[in-house]
Amino acid sequence: MSPPPFPPKNPAPVDETPRCPWPKSDPLYIAYHDREWGVPEYDDRALFEKLVLDGFQAGLSWITILRKRENFRRAFDGFDPEIIARYDRSKIDSLLQDTGIVRHRAKIEAAVLAARAWLDIMEKEAGFSALLWGFLGGRPRVNHFQRSEDVPTATEESQAMSQTLMRRGFRFCGPTIVYAFMQASGMVNDHLTSCHRHRALCGPDQGKA
Repeated sequence: MSPPPFPPKNPAPVDETPRCPWPKSDPLYIAYHDREWGVPEYDDRALFEKLVLDGFQAGLSWITILRKRENFRRAFDGFDPEIIARYDRSKIDSLLQDTGIVRHRAKIEAAVLAARAWLDIMEKEAGFSALLWGFLGGRPRVNHFQRSEDVPTATEESQAMSQTLMRRGFRFCGPTIVYAFMQASGMVNDHLTSCHRHRALCGPDQGKA
């Protein structure tokens, strides 16, 4: 009988970092969770990108969009609203042939409408960021959920934000999509209390990985 194989000399360390369960063991998802999700974002253009990508997520999983994010950035000119707002039918048709993104005509057309709406808000309001953060009084809301099933999928704030965005010309921004956007943008801290990021996003080093 042959002896059992020797264990590897340098086994990979086991990651025992306490975190929310949804990234599971996917390295890309874990990195997104640990470095981006829930970090307060105030940049007007960055918020535009996040909202558009959340619109593309409708009916899909976020990891699908995350894996295509760099392709989206390439295809959509770095999510520059001034460029996207000028997309014509020919450009939209070319995007529908791009296998690196989600090829959905209504969602692509919604991104163009969103860019035009963003420009209108930037011209007439204090800014896109100021408009959205105004629903939270300008500061992140820190929740203290202990279980994933306790985290809501929509709130009064996300419903109000959704209605405002749709009235301004945005599409694919229902209350559930908007709440996911609020979570990702750090408008609400929905990391579970057992997650190492919950406390990190509450302290003086807020947002640092």
